[in-house]
Amino acid sequence: MALLQPKLHLRVSQRQILTPGLVQMVSVLALNKLELRDMITAEMVENPVLEELEDAVPLLDDVNRREEDGERPAVAADTPVTPEEKKDPFEEIDFGSFFQEYLDPGYRSQGEMEEIERPSFENFLSKPGNLSDHLTWQLGALPVRREVRQAAELVIGNLNEDGYLIASDEELLGIAPPAPPEVDATVIENVVKDAAALGIETEADDAAIPEEMAWSEESGLEPGLEETRMSAAVTPAPQAEPAQPLPPAPEVKPAPPPVFKPDFSAEDLKEAIELVRQMDPPGVACRDLRECLLYQLRFHQRHLAEKANGHKDNGKEENAHPDNENKEAAHKENGNGEATAQVLSDAVAIVDQHLRALQNKQHKEIARAIGRPIEAVQQALEYIRTLDPRPGQQYNKVQPRLIEPDVAFLKHGDEWLCLMNDDDVPQLRLNPAYKRLLTRDTNDKDTRNYVKERYKSAIQLIKNIEQRKQTIMKVCYSIVDRQRDFLEKGIDQLKPMMIKEVAEEIGVHPSTVSRAVANKYAHTPQGVFELRYFFSESVNGPQGGGTSLLILKRRVKKLIEEEDPSRPLTDEQITRILQSQGIQVTRRTVAKYREDMRIPSTHQRRVKK
Repeated sequence: MALLQPKLHLRVSQRQILTPGLVQMVSVLALNKLELRDMITAEMVENPVLEELEDAVPLLDDVNRREEDGERPAVAADTPVTPEEKKDPFEEIDFGSFFQEYLDPGYRSQGEMEEIERPSFENFLSKPGNLSDHLTWQLGALPVRREVRQAAELVIGNLNEDGYLIASDEELLGIAPPAPPEVDATVIENVVKDAAALGIETEADDAAIPEEMAWSEESGLEPGLEETRMSAAVTPAPQAEPAQPLPPAPEVKPAPPPVFKPDFSAEDLKEAIELVRQMDPPGVACRDLRECLLYQLRFHQRHLAEKANGHKDNGKEENAHPDNENKEAAHKENGNGEATAQVLSDAVAIVDQHLRALQNKQHKEIARAIGRPIEAVQQALEYIRTLDPRPGQQYNKVQPRLIEPDVAFLKHGDEWLCLMNDDDVPQLRLNPAYKRLLTRDTNDKDTRNYVKERYKSAIQLIKNIEQRKQTIMKVCYSIVDRQRDFLEKGIDQLKPMMIKEVAEEIGVHPSTVSRAVANKYAHTPQGVFELRYFFSESVNGPQGGGTSLLILKRRVKKLIEEEDPSRPLTDEQITRILQSQGIQVTRRTVAKYREDMRIPSTHQRRVKK
């Protein structure tokens, strides 16, 4: 009977691995112009062999050659030698030091004698504040109990970028574990949809990237770039006899995360939430769109009431000195204030009890429910549309992303050219002074090995940068050949194009094309576009040709914009119209694209007269 015992078995096999040069090539290809410039600057700091090639600065090897040959720049024979101009001796006097010594009282402190280099005023510039800083500053000015302050700080820390409180009371009290991050995204999605149904404008997000562009960075590598090496793998030897099955190991359950135990009660938390909701901006610390709009409307009511009380006090003082013009102005302002107060009252009643009906454009039903005419409902809706559904964005402003085109598509005669934008990108070269260190016998072995390693790294980086340029140019010329109508006539002539098609044309792997167009922009006669924008799926278009997915979305949006608000088009009607134009799509496809563009449904778009 053979006993089980560990053994080592040597087996020769082949496998694909990534060399450091290939890893660097892949990472360099995915960089845009700004990122490439930062990477080159960092490499020049780390690698002394690399240096920037500038036209204004003479090459170091030329200077060394001149010094070795004893050459000196000679003055041309035809250049006339002008005598040195006579300088005014009065200009050579340093009046600053003269008067300083003349008025010297005889003793100066050490601080006055030393010139201290003081820091620049740019070092004192404060960073831009966010919503949490703004609310914490307001909280510090309020006299509240310690428990309420602690609860308010916890509430402020659980606000998302839009100012909504995403944590429940149980989570804040430590009774329930924290919710997953997907909850935050769901809250924002619901807020945006509800705001769009009401016609409230929100800040536009970045343009969506076509789905077919979602290539994984860890996908297959370009053929021909992998190195195949022989490797020895240590594997256990085969068993002589089948072993007896071992009992299953007990499942080890992960330890639950520690639960936060606050020092405040539920009443303190409720008071803290109400305290934060009274802060600026109005509408923060709410959990849904309804609460956010209600707190903003009630803030406007309080502000209007305070303004009216202030005018009443001023009116009592003006009664002692009556003036016809002042009376007429006060009467007019009181009338406007009463009308605004009525609109606010209607808006509060609608948002509090009939927000869903308002999203569905059921104005007659709302007017009947609140006992007001339909014109009052329309005025309240117009006022509601002036509110901010995402109040936190006032202080959580995202800095604009700097975009600099990497390539330019220009037309020269009848031919389109692709020009690489290499401005401000350092041009690298090898420092010849370090090359001479390899040939000198006086240097030790460690020095030569270090310089040799740095030289290999520098040459590999220069090759990868040049390979990046060639790959991007091949992809851009392929894009130009397929999108000539778009470049000459406009966006409506965009043709469908897949990454796989371009990869087969230039002879690379699709993942290489995906990295080549990642985060890179092109300057065209139609504007600046991301290179990914030119890639889109195709649908069956007229005469059996392909129609770009982006063009289909634009047609759906145009049909909805031109529809009758009292009789909006359904998804089925839009599908039939597109099919009559030769575009074969289904109703589910139209509904999906309409939701992607955040266009409400037919029921929500209908306006009842």
